Amino acid sequence: MIQVTFYREKTGEYTGFRMEGHAEFAAYGNDIVCAGVSALVINTINSIEAFADDACIQKIHQEKDVVSFAVTSRPVSREAELLLRSLVMGVESVAKEYGKKYIRVKTKKNKEG
Repeated sequence: MIQVTFYREKTGEYTGFRMEGHAEFAAYGNDIVCAGVSALVINTINSIEAFADDACIQKIHQEKDVVSFAVTSRPVSREAELLLRSLVMGVESVAKEYGKKYIRVKTKKNKEG
């Protein structure tokens, strides 16, 4: 199962996420749930790097199936916030379509926020 955790400030702005695991919806190479969520995540990271001026950190552990991403500058730019909200909407749509057996989504407040 894919687990996606989104991080938010107390003010409601998204600051990052962590994705881990595999959906196991279908055999490797045919898993449309994994492919869809991975495309959303990669596009979000690339778009924030290309279109926003925020300082960010990302960690990708292919062996552990983990991607983490955080905007470290505050306040988060409007561009990065919009792109993160778009990711939330996309991942939640996949979760709604395919169910909790394959993907779970949660949101946590930042410790500082």
